[in-house]
Amino acid sequence: MNKIVFSVASFLLFTSLIFSCTQNKKLPYYGERHAETVRDAAGVEKIDTVYQTIPNWSFLNQDSVVTTNKATDGKVYVADFFFTSCTTICPTMHRNLMDIYTAFKGNPDVLFVSHTIDFKYDKPSALKKYAQKLGVDGPKWLFLYGSKDSVYTLAEKSYLVAVGEDSTAKDGYIHQGYLVLIDKDKHIRGAYDGTKPEEVEKLKQDIPLLLAEYKK
Repeated sequence: MNKIVFSVASFLLFTSLIFSCTQNKKLPYYGERHAETVRDAAGVEKIDTVYQTIPNWSFLNQDSVVTTNKATDGKVYVADFFFTSCTTICPTMHRNLMDIYTAFKGNPDVLFVSHTIDFKYDKPSALKKYAQKLGVDGPKWLFLYGSKDSVYTLAEKSYLVAVGEDSTAKDGYIHQGYLVLIDKDKHIRGAYDGTKPEEVEKLKQDIPLLLAEYKK
């Protein structure tokens, strides 16, 4: 009997430790970082690490409404770069992302942001049709249009995703199929190949971990 009690107790302790480790796990930070001298609440100076953040932006969404980075305030969000006429990786990326969207559609702390890199064709009306074809309606998933310079600079300098025009490419553009996970403080906390189911599943598992960091 004592052995059974010990075994059950050991199992409960083990599972408790595993649960605790899972709960305490934090996702890494990506991008540039630098050390900065700051003062804590007591006025004591200390060295702190400052991580790269997503800067302010302003674009038109699929409803032709000016939308700024304020839409992401207080949100954990997934960002990507695509174009509506893409016949290579975009359909796979967004088919996989739809699974994530469906899983977190009811969570007010999660948002999805897709930037088009086709500044010639993908006006808001085209983005609206694309969103409707995907089955997306409402502000939970933003499809954004902006000038070439503003979008391409944001992609490469801030989200660390390569994009560009390429006359030799099948559809005229090239881009990486990353789904980039951003925290509520606008730091990059993960990047996942949206064409690979196993990486999309990892993203699905990492979103709750990131949300947990903000629970007191």
